[in-house]
Amino acid sequence: MNFIEVNQQTCNKDGICSAICPAKLINFTEGEYPTPIAEAEELCIRCGHCVAVCPTSSLLHAEMPLDDCPKVQSELFLSAEQSEQFLRSRRSIRNYRDKTVSQETLQKLIEVARYAPTGHNSQSVEWLVLSDRDELSNLGLIVGQWMRWMLANMKEFALSFHIDKALERMEEGEDVVLRGAPALVIAHAPKEDHMAQTSCTIALTYLELAATGMKLGGCWAGYFNAAVSTFPPMQKALGLPEGHQCCGAMMIGYPKFLYHRMPERKAPSIIWR
Repeated sequence: MNFIEVNQQTCNKDGICSAICPAKLINFTEGEYPTPIAEAEELCIRCGHCVAVCPTSSLLHAEMPLDDCPKVQSELFLSAEQSEQFLRSRRSIRNYRDKTVSQETLQKLIEVARYAPTGHNSQSVEWLVLSDRDELSNLGLIVGQWMRWMLANMKEFALSFHIDKALERMEEGEDVVLRGAPALVIAHAPKEDHMAQTSCTIALTYLELAATGMKLGGCWAGYFNAAVSTFPPMQKALGLPEGHQCCGAMMIGYPKFLYHRMPERKAPSIIWR
């Protein structure tokens, strides 16, 4: 088949596929069938909007067979009230049950997170999943080394983030870095990808929100993220592919406690124009 084809037996000539294409690759004249431009294959960013929007499944894309694009189930849509509670009740989980998260479950979680939007549909986010207790413990110790370096070399900055207090608790045996989480999910991407940080941040946010539906919880690993961004020993220990950078890490595990209320947040500061 051609890169983009229109099934003229079922197409209702509504032109929606043309209207939503971000790269304007589909021409449409009212009363006629949509037609792709000559450079469609070269310029297409493979976002799938054209396939997803067609109400009659008449838009055929060579790289997105309809059988690989399941239909949206309207009965699963969240109501406004459900969406609000889902987002307002989300908590950063720092207390985890002593229970392993299976590789199958983590795989499913990442499969959902890969649908997060990326700039120009680059889909450049890659993943590293750590669940070996000894390795996680060793990485926590390296973060401790970073904390000592920060206090010795950037004391004012370190104190502003209470790194001295965190280090004291760590030396008393408390895991202040990874909180005893059974898994750490790291999003990384090529350093030359200027959209990588934003793409990875959105993908990890998707991952954290998706975790709720799997009875899991997550928390951004702040100290870990800071150390891996600036501390060569941590970068070496993490061992990412050559030319890649860590763009964020999320602790994942089964929450030890349940939350029953939704604490208030500051009122939004809004400028209306």
